[in-house]
Amino acid sequence: MRESNSRYSVPKSQLLKWIGNKQKHADAITRFFPRRFNRFFEPFLGSAAILATVSPERGVGSDSYKPLMEIWCTFKKDPGKVVTWYAERRNRIRGNNKDLVYQNVLESFNHNPNGADFIFLVRSCWGGVIRFRQEDGFMSTPCGEHDPISVDEFVKRAQEWYPRIKNCDFAHTEYSEAFRRARSGDMIYCDPPYSDSQSILYGAHEFDLEHLFELIERAKSRGVYVAMSMVGGKKGGGVATKRYGEVVKLARPRHLFEKQVFINNGSSMLKRFQLEGQTMEGEDVHDRLLLTYTPR
Repeated sequence: MRESNSRYSVPKSQLLKWIGNKQKHADAITRFFPRRFNRFFEPFLGSAAILATVSPERGVGSDSYKPLMEIWCTFKKDPGKVVTWYAERRNRIRGNNKDLVYQNVLESFNHNPNGADFIFLVRSCWGGVIRFRQEDGFMSTPCGEHDPISVDEFVKRAQEWYPRIKNCDFAHTEYSEAFRRARSGDMIYCDPPYSDSQSILYGAHEFDLEHLFELIERAKSRGVYVAMSMVGGKKGGGVATKRYGEVVKLARPRHLFEKQVFINNGSSMLKRFQLEGQTMEGEDVHDRLLLTYTPR
């Protein structure tokens, strides 16, 4: 059983760039995790920032997006192979136009979605915004302004990250599988897609918040600890807060969560992308960390 002293060690670097990445807030989030738990599950894995921060003795990371999980499954088995994937594409920039290299890799990925192309794209695209077109499912995010990190830097990050995830299993599954497997004393951290952005992000996969609440309720009833990050509000409690309030009013079972904590995530990278250089004043996003237990 894992025991925490209220603070975990947050990775100094990011292995993957990812919209909504919780790495900057991992310390604030994990300080509310139970002091003791058995297995740790993260079913909306993304960049794995929380999983790597917890660095569990027994952990399971999963996501419904196959190219993403191809990266994590391969990294667990053979981190050098993921480094090679990145190096092969990053090295093409030498003496070539960065945007052209990016477009070539993007075309390859859209023709055949795969982890090898995706690891380069997530490190090279604008702001880590993994955006997909609804009409054909193609990734459409433009190339970022800055050069992606060097191969040497990627190697350093891989070396930092591997010890943190080496005790974890990874799987390409829907989030419901993590809830099916979790038993009394296990811990699940959920960072689901925001309801106002899921249609263009993460492959535009279907997501049913009400169904997630049902799974959380069942997990709680059998002694599983669940913590969930959920959009709380923007512009001091404007539209996003109302949207969240409506969803909760319709879907959240009464007394499901024992405690909620507000965490300021700063300005939204997705909103910055959508505003295209306009002012970001008042666009801070706050997450609610919802807990099915009372932290000690």
